[in-house]
Amino acid sequence: MTDTSSTPDTRTPAEIEADIRRRRETLAETLDEIGVRVHPKTIVGDARAKVVSNIDHTLGRAYVGVNRVVSEVKGQLVTEEGAPRLERIVPVALVVVGVVGLFALGSRRRRV
Repeated sequence: MTDTSSTPDTRTPAEIEADIRRRRETLAETLDEIGVRVHPKTIVGDARAKVVSNIDHTLGRAYVGVNRVVSEVKGQLVTEEGAPRLERIVPVALVVVGVVGLFALGSRRRRV
């Protein structure tokens, strides 16, 4: 702001009133904006949007990582022509069946 105490005000009363009216309107708009920004619904909505954005970003990164792992595993179990590599699939299947069997036995023993 400028110091107007040393310079005479040469505005007419109508100009002063118009200036006051403009400043009141600007102040009212500013207060309305502040009211909207600090309203609990606005704060909750902003927080929710930030959380959703972070979750989307995290899920996107997880999807890319899982997709990469799946592609690598698929590359190990399938030839470039798309035919299954039985010499690799059979041992993996046997390990999976063994692990499932161990879990089944473990849960069966806990029940008894």
